[in-house]
Amino acid sequence: MTENIKFGTDGWRAIIADQFTFANVRLVSRAIAKHVIQEGLGGRGILVAYDNRFMAEEFALQVAGVLTAAGIRVLLSRRSLPTPAAAYGVLKYNTAGAVMLTASHNPPQYMGIKFIPHYAGPAMPAETDDLVAKLQEVMAEGDVPFQDPKEEGVLTDLVGVKEAYLKHLDSLVDKDVIAASNLKIVVDPMHGAGSGFIEDFLAGICHVTYIRNHVDPLFGGGLPDPTRKHLDQLVEAVAETGSHLGVALDGDADRLGVVDAQGNYYNPNQILTMLLYYLTREKGYKEGLVARTVATTHMLDRIAAKEGLQVLETPVGFKYIGQALREQGAFLGGEESGGVSIRGHIPEKDGIMAGLLFAEMLAALKKTPAELLEEIFAAYGRLKSIRLDMSCREEDKPVIVEKLKKWQPTSLAGQKVLEVNRVDGVKVLLEDSWCLVRPSGTEAVFRVYLEGPDDRTLEALQEDVARELGI
Repeated sequence: MTENIKFGTDGWRAIIADQFTFANVRLVSRAIAKHVIQEGLGGRGILVAYDNRFMAEEFALQVAGVLTAAGIRVLLSRRSLPTPAAAYGVLKYNTAGAVMLTASHNPPQYMGIKFIPHYAGPAMPAETDDLVAKLQEVMAEGDVPFQDPKEEGVLTDLVGVKEAYLKHLDSLVDKDVIAASNLKIVVDPMHGAGSGFIEDFLAGICHVTYIRNHVDPLFGGGLPDPTRKHLDQLVEAVAETGSHLGVALDGDADRLGVVDAQGNYYNPNQILTMLLYYLTREKGYKEGLVARTVATTHMLDRIAAKEGLQVLETPVGFKYIGQALREQGAFLGGEESGGVSIRGHIPEKDGIMAGLLFAEMLAALKKTPAELLEEIFAAYGRLKSIRLDMSCREEDKPVIVEKLKKWQPTSLAGQKVLEVNRVDGVKVLLEDSWCLVRPSGTEAVFRVYLEGPDDRTLEALQEDVARELGI
């Protein structure tokens, strides 16, 4: 039913053959067409790309047929593309934007549409709000004009994007440093659209092994989500090949996960910490600011303070990080959920670029990730981050939300509260720790982010938050 189409910042995602149907894809595509034409950008054309999910190319053809009928030239990818490569294609071809068919790291029964505007980053609220309004108009109009995209001369083949994107990465990642290191890497695209990108970039300059790099819409029976619980195969492959590093990408390759030779997993907060340390100490990034979301590690703040840099705290969502990269001079932007980008690159999260930069860092510093983290902790102090999903009864959620709005603690975990901010959720800053509480928009769940110097502090924070809010 069309009234259940929810087009938000990350686009619209739904279960294939339930809500995600050809008819509903045409509705959303028509809304995108109306938005682009209203913005006066219809003449620049739109790039259409897709990941490895079930019937992805067929859904992409539905999008192409609607855009073509609206008088918008379509540049259609003839192979699956990662989201960051599609975003780069927007800049390369100067299009009005891109329509990316992907459900990222969601289960295989899901598919989605993501609209990437002309600035090649995640859509800001102004764009998504207008898309929602346009969708309502389209639903009221009834039939959606459609032109068969398979008619001769209708589509422009999108060629050379992968090659151009990898060439662009040459300007950001030092191949010579990697080549001189004898680094051995295992790449795990998790059956997603990132297959062949890191491998091709590193071909001939270091030893690369790859796993799970063939198309499988069922993702091998798992999730294309590069968190530790989904990376047993990568850990095993790193050990079996005697490699130094394993890099995994999610379904559309905009996020990454990293493991080392000992099977240790490094979360996005740790990856961001190491990259900032490397960029400022070794790569000469001394101007601009560091952008992080409200839920991301304050280790970035500690490093930035020592290096004389500013930190910009944004609401949750990479769109705000992308805006800081585009408009506010940020040279590094990231979020605890795995998004990373740097100045000179697209203002979109990119697991491929981040994975390559991480490899360069290890090659240049001649350290393992564990050694590097210990060096950072010795210089700036130790911090540990965790995220908890704390559930409650459905009927209790509104009461807890109201309590959260008024929450103004003076101490937590035996520490004095220094500040309470409400940039996104409620964040309580303490002497050497912090906590953030955000209610889920759809479930009887509260996202609780905690950071402190040790497990004991984190446990005390968790207990106090649960007790004071009644979660």
